[in-house]
Amino acid sequence: MAAVLFDFSGTLFRIESTESWLSAVLNEAGLALTGPELEQAAAALETAGALPGGTGPVEVPEELAGLWAVRDESAEQHRAAYTGLSRRVPLPGPGLHDALYERRMSPAAWTPYQDAAHVLRTLRERGTGVGVVSNIGWDLRPVFREHGLDPYVDAYTLSYEHGVQKPDPRLFTAACEELGADPSQVLMVGDDRTADGGAAALGCRVHFVDHLPVAERPDALLPVLGLAG
Repeated sequence: MAAVLFDFSGTLFRIESTESWLSAVLNEAGLALTGPELEQAAAALETAGALPGGTGPVEVPEELAGLWAVRDESAEQHRAAYTGLSRRVPLPGPGLHDALYERRMSPAAWTPYQDAAHVLRTLRERGTGVGVVSNIGWDLRPVFREHGLDPYVDAYTLSYEHGVQKPDPRLFTAACEELGADPSQVLMVGDDRTADGGAAALGCRVHFVDHLPVAERPDALLPVLGLAG
């Protein structure tokens, strides 16, 4: 393979738990909830699907359905969709919903999978191009820099910067062009069968991993090294 494309959330990195996410924002604001109150609010936020990179909504509210479908096509739509979901959950402060949205852009909210650095570094040492292709509404580059993975990435192709989201082949085409690689010589690695599977329409090979907590998935990326040859 001339290049390997990776999804971001659930593939190379995992977002913190909903309870950790809420706790961090409450602490920053100088607010506190009792243990049961924190658990209840975190559970409601998770059901709402308010944490980007976390569990999706159990049900998308009708008034947000249109926005939700195209949320990754711009920064504005992404913020509006997720803050719209979080505002369905009462919280002890009017600014907490925006603070929650800002928190998930913090490198501290993300943990790389245990084998991510080894796999990316090995691909770089082999001379294989590495790209990150993500449906996202914000700049994830600082996350890679903070965790020391940015030196191994040749190109970032982010949906909100292109106005198109996976599985649309145009996003994968842009990624291949940035790496100067023919799609037939590219491997796409992701956790979403629909979104990441869109790369197959270009002739890319596709490999899937499971979106699991970091501790439960120590080595799922290692087979990529064999597939990339």
